[in-house]
Amino acid sequence: MSTIAVATDSNSGITQAQAREMGIRVLPMPFYINGELYFEDITLTQREFYEKLDADADISTSQPSPGDVTEFWDGILKDCDQLIYIPMSSGLSASCQTALFLAAEEPYAGRVYVVDDQRISITQRQAALDALEMARRGMSADEIVDVLMREKLESSIYITVDTLKYLKKGGRVTPAGAALGAVLNIKPVLTIQGEKLDAFAKVRGMKAAREKMLDAMEKDIRERFAGKKVHLLAAYTCSREEAEDWKKQIEARFPELPLEMLDPLSLSVSCHIGKGSMAIACSKVVEY
Repeated sequence: MSTIAVATDSNSGITQAQAREMGIRVLPMPFYINGELYFEDITLTQREFYEKLDADADISTSQPSPGDVTEFWDGILKDCDQLIYIPMSSGLSASCQTALFLAAEEPYAGRVYVVDDQRISITQRQAALDALEMARRGMSADEIVDVLMREKLESSIYITVDTLKYLKKGGRVTPAGAALGAVLNIKPVLTIQGEKLDAFAKVRGMKAAREKMLDAMEKDIRERFAGKKVHLLAAYTCSREEAEDWKKQIEARFPELPLEMLDPLSLSVSCHIGKGSMAIACSKVVEY
C-alpha cells in the first residue's frame, strides 16, 4: 500500500511546532517587511511581527516561488509515495494555481495531489487534519481528494477587525470610509464561505461585532448545517486575555459544541486585518 503524506501552507495557521506534532508538513509563506524577505514561523516570530506592525512597517505578502514549492515537495517525497498538498484558496492567491501547474508535470504527476478546496485559515487547517485522518485509515490519494473536494464549501468563517487601517491599505475600504468608520467606532464583520472574503455587516463597537458573529454562526449551524455535525473553531490577532474572553463567550452561546481550537491567526492573514481581530468558524464533520 502506498504511503501518503499531507502538507499545507502556513496560511492554515499551523505552526512548524504544531506540524511536527500532528504529522503534517507546512510550507512557510513569504512576506516582505520594509523590502526584506521573511518566512512565517521560520525567520520571524509572532511577537517580532507585531512589533514591526506597530511601528507601521511596510508589510506585504507574497507567494512561494516555484523552486521553493518543489524543494518542499521533494523533501517530503523522499519518505513517502504520494503527497496531498492543500494550499490556500485559489480565490485568494495565485499560489494554488502555481502548485496545480507544477503537480501536472514530471516528476510530480501522479505523486503530488494539489487540492483547491477554496479554504483559508482555520478551515484550511481542518481540511489538512481531515486528509491526515483519511490517509491513516488507508484511503487512497484519489479517494481523499474526492472527499475534500466534495466537502470544500461545507464551512463558514466570520471575522471582525478592530481597525480599518489594513482594509484601507488593501483597497477594501476607501480612505474616507476608514476615517468615518474610526470616528463612529464602526467594526466590520467579514465572512468567508467559499473562495472569497466578503463584507457581512457593519456594527458599532466590538461588543456588537462579537454578537453579530455569534448570531451568524448560530444561524448557519441551525439552518445551513441542520442535522450535521460540525467542528467549532476560533482564532484571533488580539491579546491572549481578550481571546480567552472570546472563548468564554463562544462556549456560553454553544454549550453543546466543544470549541476544538483557539489559536492565533497566521501572520500572512494578520497582514491584511491587523491586531485586535477575532474569528469564529465551523466546518462540517467529514464522513469518510
